[in-house]
Amino acid sequence: MGFFSALDIGASGLTAQRLRMDIISQNIANSNTTRTEDGTPYRRKIAVFEEKTGPSRFRDYLSSAENDYSIGNGVRVVKIVEDNSPFKKVYDKGNPEADADGYVSLPNVDIVTEMVNMISASRAYEANVTSINTTKNIAMKALEIGK
Repeated sequence: MGFFSALDIGASGLTAQRLRMDIISQNIANSNTTRTEDGTPYRRKIAVFEEKTGPSRFRDYLSSAENDYSIGNGVRVVKIVEDNSPFKKVYDKGNPEADADGYVSLPNVDIVTEMVNMISASRAYEANVTSINTTKNIAMKALEIGK
């Protein structure tokens, strides 16, 4: 694994975690949205990650032809899916969104879960930044040895 491969892997992690934090922020912002464009309450969204595999650049094809054993190419977001867990039901007979029994359907977003996921994404982002900085420091030390 080369110097630039390590940076590419760290950068893919930064991109994926940033998108994950964006989706979590959207979930929190819509935690009280009872009506979307399709007329239903907001559904929580989740990012699905996948390992990047296989050569993606010409340099990678050459490396694989030389039997260079690589540990991976990073991560990518494959899709964003909706959580199909049931909506929360709250009794509020005076609410215009209430059904015939007086219950209002609220989004399936749990603020505590979203905050835990946000902390997890933030820590993963920080770990990727640390990885990139460490790779950069190692390269700088290698250059200093050559002086």
